[in-house]
Amino acid sequence: MSNNDLANALLQVCQKRGIMLATAESCTGGMIIAALTDIAGSSAVVDRGFITYSNEAKMDMLGVSAATLDAHGAVSRETAIEMAKGALDRSHAGLTLAVTGIAGPGGGSAEKPVGLVWFGLALAGRPVVAERKLFADKGRDFIRRETVRHALELGLRALGQHQSDGATP
Repeated sequence: MSNNDLANALLQVCQKRGIMLATAESCTGGMIIAALTDIAGSSAVVDRGFITYSNEAKMDMLGVSAATLDAHGAVSRETAIEMAKGALDRSHAGLTLAVTGIAGPGGGSAEKPVGLVWFGLALAGRPVVAERKLFADKGRDFIRRETVRHALELGLRALGQHQSDGATP
């Protein structure tokens, strides 16, 4: 499925279930919320997108703690969880998708290579979950597009849909 198809499927599932959606994005710089809002009628489901590229934005807009950023860094499980929870707490959404990673071409290290992305997902009434993904270093655009794809798939899975079955709500 294309990212557009995944976005459409996620919007349909959210609408069917009466769930508003928000994003908290770092490495994608708003690409997830853009994929969703590119679709006509998305305003029935999309509440808002937090673009938190800097650590200061993560703290100010989402409530990510300085202690978390100091101890684990912006690209970490802990930060992704705090981003997803912060977006849930600061929106009218029942589902939030958060991403923080290293899209490259620079900024990577042996510990946190280019292509490393942490995903956070908060669904009202459930514990926040995080997932680590290491994408091939095939360029910044590739990593960001694949991050969008995976975030949309993660949202569908959280709502009981599977991209392999066409993500039909």
